[in-house]
Amino acid sequence: MGFILSFHSMNMRILFLFISLLFLQPVQARTIVAGAGSSIPSLTKALLLAEDGDTIILKSGTYREGNHVIRKAITLLGENGAILDGENKHEILTISGHDIKVKGIRFINAGYSALNDFAAIKLVDCARVIIENNTVINAYFAIHISNSNDCTVRGNSVSGTPRSEQLTGNGIHLWKCSGAMIDNNHITGHRDGIYFEFVTGSTVQRNQSERNIRYGLHFMFSHNDHYTNNTFHNNGAGVAVMYSHQVTMTGNTFDENWGPSAYGLLLKEISDSHIEKNIFLRNTAGIYMEGSSRIQILHNNFTSNGWAVRVQASCDGNEFRENNFFGNSFDVATNGTMVLNTFDRNYWDKYEGYDINHDGTGDIPYHPISMYSMIVEQTPSTLILMRSFMVTLMDKAEKAIPSLTPENLVDNKPCMKPNKK
Repeated sequence: MGFILSFHSMNMRILFLFISLLFLQPVQARTIVAGAGSSIPSLTKALLLAEDGDTIILKSGTYREGNHVIRKAITLLGENGAILDGENKHEILTISGHDIKVKGIRFINAGYSALNDFAAIKLVDCARVIIENNTVINAYFAIHISNSNDCTVRGNSVSGTPRSEQLTGNGIHLWKCSGAMIDNNHITGHRDGIYFEFVTGSTVQRNQSERNIRYGLHFMFSHNDHYTNNTFHNNGAGVAVMYSHQVTMTGNTFDENWGPSAYGLLLKEISDSHIEKNIFLRNTAGIYMEGSSRIQILHNNFTSNGWAVRVQASCDGNEFRENNFFGNSFDVATNGTMVLNTFDRNYWDKYEGYDINHDGTGDIPYHPISMYSMIVEQTPSTLILMRSFMVTLMDKAEKAIPSLTPENLVDNKPCMKPNKK
């Protein structure tokens, strides 16, 4: 009798284990095809049917279904020609969740709302979301991300219809985020191409941001971020980095950012940052610095700018080393006589010194600030005298008998040949 009970108990344990293993088996992820010609005619219905881990393939066609919301960990893929149309009334796609991917969809005509910041694609309270290889046309905000971590925006094309700053949103907008990757996007026709506010530990790389109303890239209160190998072309101003610290800027191109208040790079109240191997080409001012401290500015090329560098008297502890200055109207300008920044081993095409011992370093120091540049800082209207004989005579006299230019703004070891990166 005991043997029979023991055998029965063992069988029950085996049965219980078998049932437990069945429940532990992962549910098979499904592929759901939505759109014309399929059994699921709309994206709205497909999103209702989908479960975590599923993939929705949106067939070619134009879908006008209002705002779609994704809260499940799914992948949404668009076939070539899959279009979501906001009809100039709706936000098109709202995402709030984790491990979600949206790829290959064309978003057009998102609605406008100054109160709610409507976007073609909006991420709220997200983690590990990927927005990849999409096209956004005619949206107030194109891609808007808030309170999210470790999200990726890669390979998207964003094109807006610029009106005024008040009526135009940003191309890629991040607020209160960390660990973001903004990679290889093309942004044009927005207020700011890329906007960071309270964003930490994030990377902006290989993007092209051009013809935006205000800035190609705008940083506010964003620390420990890195941007590299981007191009900022023909914006109202190139890049503004404000009220931030420990920002690294390498290998970028700032070009054709012209205008009465334009610059390639604005640094306002930033500190402990690194700017290296960038190209500043044909900007009103290559770099404009105000209230900025302890910045390393190394191995950059400043070519054909109005002002290569404008360093306000409120800046201190910054180092300009081994940069090249070619064909700028003014190489350096400042609005004060006390300069607390260092210039060392830069190449200046206006340097007229000599190198008797052939060590590659000029034998006499170079003062890059001219008397005329000091006058222009105080009275901008005197720019009308640019390249006049009187200005040439004034600068020659200043070199012989310095009086107005800051004595301590000097490169004691100017290079005779351009520095190599």
